[in-house]
Amino acid sequence: MQSSVKKNHAPSHAKARGYLGQVLLYLSMLLTTFSLSATNAKVAAPDFTLASKHHGNVRLQEQLGNVVLINFWASWCAPCREELPYLEQLQQQYADLGFTILAINVDEEPSKADNLLKDVRVSFPVLFDVNDQVSKLYDVQAMPTTVIVDRDGNQRLLHKGYKGGDEVKYQQAVKALLRE
Repeated sequence: MQSSVKKNHAPSHAKARGYLGQVLLYLSMLLTTFSLSATNAKVAAPDFTLASKHHGNVRLQEQLGNVVLINFWASWCAPCREELPYLEQLQQQYADLGFTILAINVDEEPSKADNLLKDVRVSFPVLFDVNDQVSKLYDVQAMPTTVIVDRDGNQRLLHKGYKGGDEVKYQQAVKALLRE
Protein backbone atom coordinates (compact mmCIF):
# COMPACT_ATOMS: atom_id res chain seq x y z
CA MET A 1 0.00 0.00 0.00
CA GLN A 2 2.78 2.39 0.85
CA SER A 3 4.45 1.92 -2.51
CA SER A 4 1.31 3.00 -4.35
CA VAL A 5 1.07 6.15 -2.20
CA LYS A 6 4.64 7.09 -3.09
CA LYS A 7 3.90 6.55 -6.75
CA ASN A 8 0.86 8.80 -6.60
CA HIS A 9 2.75 11.63 -4.83
CA ALA A 10 5.87 11.40 -6.97
CA PRO A 11 4.37 13.28 -9.92
CA SER A 12 3.16 16.04 -7.57
CA HIS A 13 6.67 16.53 -6.19
CA ALA A 14 8.15 16.56 -9.67
CA LYS A 15 5.53 19.07 -10.76
CA ALA A 16 6.25 21.29 -7.75
CA ARG A 17 9.99 21.17 -8.45
CA GLY A 18 9.25 22.10 -12.08
CA TYR A 19 7.22 25.14 -11.00
CA LEU A 20 9.85 26.13 -8.47
CA GLY A 21 12.52 25.92 -11.18
CA GLN A 22 10.43 28.12 -13.49
CA VAL A 23 9.88 30.68 -10.73
CA LEU A 24 13.59 30.78 -9.91
CA LEU A 25 14.46 31.16 -13.59
CA TYR A 26 11.94 34.01 -13.94
CA LEU A 27 13.29 35.76 -10.82
CA SER A 28 16.88 35.45 -12.01
CA MET A 29 15.88 36.96 -15.36
CA LEU A 30 14.20 39.87 -13.58
CA LEU A 31 17.21 40.48 -11.36
CA THR A 32 19.60 40.32 -14.32
CA THR A 33 17.49 42.80 -16.27
CA PHE A 34 17.34 45.10 -13.24
CA SER A 35 21.08 44.99 -12.62
CA LEU A 36 21.86 45.65 -16.28
CA SER A 37 19.61 48.69 -16.40
CA ALA A 38 20.98 49.92 -13.07
CA THR A 39 24.58 49.79 -14.34
CA ASN A 40 23.62 51.60 -17.54
CA ALA A 41 21.73 54.31 -15.68
CA LYS A 42 22.89 57.78 -16.65
CA VAL A 43 23.40 60.20 -13.77
CA ALA A 44 24.52 63.75 -14.41
CA ALA A 45 28.08 64.35 -13.23
CA PRO A 46 28.20 67.24 -10.72
CA ASP A 47 29.49 70.40 -12.36
CA PHE A 48 32.50 72.22 -10.92
CA THR A 49 35.01 74.94 -11.68
CA LEU A 50 38.59 74.72 -10.41
CA ALA A 51 41.81 76.62 -10.97
CA SER A 52 44.36 74.75 -13.03
CA LYS A 53 48.13 74.76 -13.25
CA HIS A 54 48.39 76.13 -16.83
CA HIS A 55 44.86 76.43 -18.22
CA GLY A 56 43.17 79.11 -16.06
CA ASN A 57 39.87 78.08 -14.51
CA VAL A 58 38.38 74.88 -15.92
CA ARG A 59 34.68 74.08 -15.73
CA LEU A 60 33.35 70.57 -16.36
CA GLN A 61 30.23 71.89 -18.20
CA GLU A 62 32.54 73.47 -20.78
CA GLN A 63 33.60 69.94 -21.74
CA LEU A 64 30.15 68.88 -22.98
CA GLY A 65 30.63 67.08 -26.29
CA ASN A 66 33.84 65.42 -25.05
CA VAL A 67 34.38 62.22 -23.11
CA VAL A 68 36.09 63.29 -19.89
CA LEU A 69 38.13 61.21 -17.48
CA ILE A 70 38.31 62.90 -14.08
CA ASN A 71 41.12 61.59 -11.90
CA PHE A 72 41.39 62.56 -8.23
CA TRP A 73 44.96 62.16 -7.01
CA ALA A 74 47.44 63.27 -4.35
CA SER A 75 51.22 63.69 -4.31
CA TRP A 76 51.60 61.34 -1.32
CA CYS A 77 49.75 58.52 -3.13
CA ALA A 78 52.12 55.94 -4.68
CA PRO A 79 49.41 54.36 -6.90
CA CYS A 80 48.57 57.86 -8.19
CA ARG A 81 52.19 58.39 -9.22
CA GLU A 82 52.14 55.01 -10.97
CA GLU A 83 48.86 55.74 -12.76
CA LEU A 84 49.60 59.24 -14.13
CA PRO A 85 51.89 58.09 -17.01
CA TYR A 86 49.17 55.67 -18.19
CA LEU A 87 46.65 58.49 -18.12
CA GLU A 88 49.03 60.59 -20.24
CA GLN A 89 49.17 57.75 -22.79
CA LEU A 90 45.34 57.70 -22.91
CA GLN A 91 45.29 61.47 -23.40
CA GLN A 92 47.77 61.26 -26.27
CA GLN A 93 45.94 58.37 -27.92
CA TYR A 94 42.39 59.77 -27.84
CA ALA A 95 42.68 63.58 -27.56
CA ASP A 96 41.95 64.10 -31.26
CA LEU A 97 38.72 62.10 -30.96
CA GLY A 98 37.04 64.31 -28.36
CA PHE A 99 38.60 62.99 -25.15
CA THR A 100 40.27 64.83 -22.31
CA ILE A 101 41.50 64.20 -18.81
CA LEU A 102 41.01 66.51 -15.86
CA ALA A 103 43.45 65.53 -13.11
CA ILE A 104 42.22 66.92 -9.80
CA ASN A 105 44.92 67.18 -7.16
CA VAL A 106 43.62 67.12 -3.58
CA ASP A 107 46.78 68.24 -1.74
CA GLU A 108 46.27 71.22 0.58
CA GLU A 109 49.39 72.81 -0.94
CA PRO A 110 49.58 72.88 -4.78
CA SER A 111 53.38 73.05 -4.53
CA LYS A 112 53.39 69.36 -3.53
CA ALA A 113 51.64 68.50 -6.80
CA ASP A 114 54.07 70.72 -8.69
CA ASN A 115 57.01 68.78 -7.24
CA LEU A 116 55.56 65.46 -8.39
CA LEU A 117 54.77 66.87 -11.83
CA LYS A 118 58.44 67.73 -12.33
CA ASP A 119 59.07 63.97 -12.46
CA VAL A 120 55.83 62.91 -14.14
CA ARG A 121 55.04 65.18 -17.10
CA VAL A 122 51.42 65.40 -18.26
CA SER A 123 49.78 67.44 -21.00
CA PHE A 124 46.23 67.40 -19.61
CA PRO A 125 44.90 70.03 -17.20
CA VAL A 126 45.89 69.60 -13.56
CA LEU A 127 43.27 71.19 -11.31
CA PHE A 128 43.58 72.03 -7.62
CA ASP A 129 40.88 71.07 -5.11
CA VAL A 130 42.63 72.46 -2.02
CA ASN A 131 39.39 72.70 0.00
CA ASP A 132 38.06 69.25 -1.06
CA GLN A 133 34.86 70.81 -2.42
CA VAL A 134 34.83 68.80 -5.65
CA SER A 135 36.08 65.68 -3.88
CA LYS A 136 33.03 65.90 -1.64
CA LEU A 137 30.73 66.38 -4.65
CA TYR A 138 32.04 63.10 -6.06
CA ASP A 139 32.22 61.34 -2.67
CA VAL A 140 35.91 60.55 -3.12
CA GLN A 141 36.97 58.11 -0.41
CA ALA A 142 40.06 56.51 -1.97
CA MET A 143 43.15 57.69 -3.82
CA PRO A 144 43.15 57.68 -6.72
CA THR A 145 39.52 57.80 -7.78
CA THR A 146 38.63 57.89 -11.46
CA VAL A 147 35.32 59.00 -12.96
CA ILE A 148 34.49 58.85 -16.65
CA VAL A 149 31.86 61.25 -18.00
CA ASP A 150 30.15 60.81 -21.38
CA ARG A 151 29.66 63.49 -24.05
CA ASP A 152 26.30 64.47 -22.50
CA GLY A 153 27.80 65.12 -19.06
CA ASN A 154 26.66 61.86 -17.45
CA GLN A 155 28.85 59.92 -15.05
CA ARG A 156 29.31 56.49 -16.58
CA LEU A 157 32.17 54.91 -14.64
CA LEU A 158 33.47 55.22 -11.09
CA HIS A 159 36.67 53.41 -10.13
CA LYS A 160 38.30 53.64 -6.69
CA GLY A 161 41.98 52.91 -6.24
CA TYR A 162 44.50 51.77 -8.81
CA LYS A 163 46.40 48.59 -9.55
CA GLY A 164 48.35 47.73 -12.67
CA GLY A 165 45.97 46.86 -15.50
CA ASP A 166 43.16 49.20 -14.44
CA GLU A 167 44.13 51.49 -17.31
CA VAL A 168 42.85 48.81 -19.70
CA LYS A 169 39.37 49.20 -18.15
CA TYR A 170 39.61 52.96 -18.62
CA GLN A 171 40.64 52.54 -22.24
CA GLN A 172 37.74 50.16 -22.95
CA ALA A 173 35.24 52.56 -21.36
CA VAL A 174 36.67 55.57 -23.22
CA LYS A 175 36.58 53.74 -26.57
CA ALA A 176 32.98 52.66 -26.00
CA LEU A 177 31.87 56.18 -25.04
CA LEU A 178 33.66 57.76 -27.98
CA ARG A 179 31.64 55.48 -30.30
CA GLU A 180 28.29 56.47 -28.75
